[in-house]
Amino acid sequence: MSPAIRDEVMSRLVELEATGPRKLEPSDIDDENGDIAVCQCGLSESFPFCDGSHRRTRDEDDETTYVYENGKRRELERVVTADEDTEE
Repeated sequence: MSPAIRDEVMSRLVELEATGPRKLEPSDIDDENGDIAVCQCGLSESFPFCDGSHRRTRDEDDETTYVYENGKRRELERVVTADEDTEE
C-alpha cells in the first residue's frame, strides 16, 4: 500500500442509524473555506460534515480496530457477526 493511501486508512467500528440520504444544500458550504468537508471517520459531532474530530485518530495503529463510545476510544479484540460461531 502506498504511503499516501496508508495515511488515509482508519480502522474503527462505525454505527450509522439513518435510513435515508442526507441531501447537501448550498447553505452547507463552509463560508470560510468555500467547500464542504464530509466526515469519513465517523466521529464528527456534526456528521455527515467533518468537524476535525479525525485528529483524535492520528495515533491509531493500522492493525487495530477501534470503537469510540461517549468520546472514549477502546480497542476491539475481535468483531463477531450474528451468523458467526462464537464458540472457541
